[in-house]
Amino acid sequence: MFLQVFLFVIMASFSLAVSSLSETEVFGEVGSTAVLPCNTNSLSKYPHAVVWQKDGQGTVWKKLKSGLQYRGLLTHRAQCPHTQFERGNYSLWISDVREEDGGVYSCAVDGKGSTVVTLRIMKVTISPAVAVLESDFSASCLVTPGSSAARVQWKLNDKALLLRPRLSQTDTAHTSVVADRATERLAGRWTCAVTHQGKEWTASATLTIEGIIQPRDDGTRVYASEGSAVTLPCVFSAALSPGDTVWEKKELGSQYRAAPRRLLLASSSQSPADKSANLPEVLPEDGGTYRCSGMVNSQRLTRNMKLVVAKIESSGQSNRGRVGPVTLTCRLSDTSEVTGYDWVREVHSDDGVQSAGVIQRGKFLRVSNMSEAAWTCRYYGKEGILGNVTHHAPQMSGLSGQKPTEVSQNTGVIVGLSFLLIFLLLVLFKMYWNHQRRKKIFQYPALETIVHTVSNEREKQGKRRETK
Repeated sequence: MFLQVFLFVIMASFSLAVSSLSETEVFGEVGSTAVLPCNTNSLSKYPHAVVWQKDGQGTVWKKLKSGLQYRGLLTHRAQCPHTQFERGNYSLWISDVREEDGGVYSCAVDGKGSTVVTLRIMKVTISPAVAVLESDFSASCLVTPGSSAARVQWKLNDKALLLRPRLSQTDTAHTSVVADRATERLAGRWTCAVTHQGKEWTASATLTIEGIIQPRDDGTRVYASEGSAVTLPCVFSAALSPGDTVWEKKELGSQYRAAPRRLLLASSSQSPADKSANLPEVLPEDGGTYRCSGMVNSQRLTRNMKLVVAKIESSGQSNRGRVGPVTLTCRLSDTSEVTGYDWVREVHSDDGVQSAGVIQRGKFLRVSNMSEAAWTCRYYGKEGILGNVTHHAPQMSGLSGQKPTEVSQNTGVIVGLSFLLIFLLLVLFKMYWNHQRRKKIFQYPALETIVHTVSNEREKQGKRRETK
């Protein structure tokens, strides 16, 4: 009994001095700083001898009771902060960790027992780090040395990745690989999260996607008012020089055909990566889906976008020559993104255009007197204003009491009369020209007869002289 009590006291006192043969696992990302813990319960202020070793390779760092220090395998990348010694903390700090730093380390204080720490190095590699849109890429997570007890989960931009990675293991490393085709949704920071013994350790790398950067997504809508100019964007990454750029428009039956000739490519003086196109004047029939494409590394990259045409329609009733109240309607060729409308009254004066603020909300506006004002319809989406379209008063001059002009009815009559007048003028000019020509030919007929007679008499006299 006495012997058992004596052994218990000896073991308890020894455990109070140094944590005996404790084992810990630490994960560190390549390039980061790893802290290998070594703690004792002894708070003595007397100098202690500390030795850190790596299994099979020798001493990493040690300090003698005299205060002398020795740096071994990791030279200046490994150290123990002296300020923590009085608290019983002899942890080893390794800066700029590398794959070869992984392994088993041991810490001994005054030669009494040791703390065993396994350092596992994590490294995330993306190949290629800069991928062309729709090309193949892979992301790998390597843990050295590996651990079969660790669980790996991938995150993309701090959100759990829905893809299920292919998992492979060896005796010296734990590797998780994700392979896919590069799309915009896969661009960003890839994080490998390793869970071990209730703790999570992470390492990250960034995947950059090169391709068409504007617009970023297929189906992006471009808004333009009828009659205005608009640019359909198609901008590639600055590092790319796309060739064989083609603009097409989607027709009925989901078929793409060459875009209208009015769609002009951007000036060649702009960046080679900018393949945007311009419409100088938007017509109602211009609305629809357009596709821009270009060749990059023997691969054709495409982007679809939709041009939405906005216009204001007016309707009113006439009564005995007078135009009554007018209803303005804000119409768009596609309203799938529109969440609201409002109307703004703009008055033109010598000082410029002045806005009266929001007058009414909604798609329709009833106006009793247009006067000289212009009405602007603004339409909104979830993220703010999408665009606007303006209806000017001169287009509705009959509403201000003026007599409406019937240009559309009289245009044919005026054109016909103009052609008839021109025809009559041409006939008169031809008759006058012929008359003048005859006058020049027969201006002196008597004089011509006299000259002819004199000439004949001279010939006769010449013949008589010869006979004599």
